[in-house]
Amino acid sequence: MKFFADTADINEIQELAATGLLDGVTTNLSLIAKTGRDFIATISEICALVEGPVSAEVAATDMETMLSEGRKLASIADNVAVKVPLTWDGLKACRALSRDGIMVNVTLCFSANQALLAAKAGAAFVSPFIGRLDDVGEDGMSLIADIRTIYDNYPDLGTEILAASIRHPRHVTEAALAGADVATVPPAVLKQIVHHPLTDKGLAQFVADWKKTGQSIL
Repeated sequence: MKFFADTADINEIQELAATGLLDGVTTNLSLIAKTGRDFIATISEICALVEGPVSAEVAATDMETMLSEGRKLASIADNVAVKVPLTWDGLKACRALSRDGIMVNVTLCFSANQALLAAKAGAAFVSPFIGRLDDVGEDGMSLIADIRTIYDNYPDLGTEILAASIRHPRHVTEAALAGADVATVPPAVLKQIVHHPLTDKGLAQFVADWKKTGQSIL
């Protein structure tokens, strides 16, 4: 499974990209607004830091303006994935943009039928929002499993399942088990995945035992 960072914070992206484990970045209008920075400049800087796809969201809700905004965003860098909402206008924009060879991430997916339509429209990615479904008492992870089954039934559909709205490390595990192609994860959660108390305890013991020998590898 690929790991994308769900952030627009340049410092966080630099830190994660340095690990070599980051496959891409997802942003949205809210994340970039929180930075207080220029939208286009921020996307451009992120694209220079990350080789993989960088999702940049349109602000429009009508198809024609989505197309204009999407084409402008795609011109920033080759690795921009234009993010459009899962609406009729969004799907029509997705179809047009994908036919132009532009990567499209169809976002705000909350049902398997919506995901099927996104794939039919040529989306490179579809983003089911796991956490938001959990928030309203539904099982977000079962949606990932349903989409996986449907997509596997039709091998010609090339859309990748991008598990979004991930809230904690268990979501990452469950998304991988359910067959998500990508998990887009807030940096804080991504860092949590590395840590385990038994790892810390074991390392402390190794260091203490080694210190007692008085030896040095170098």
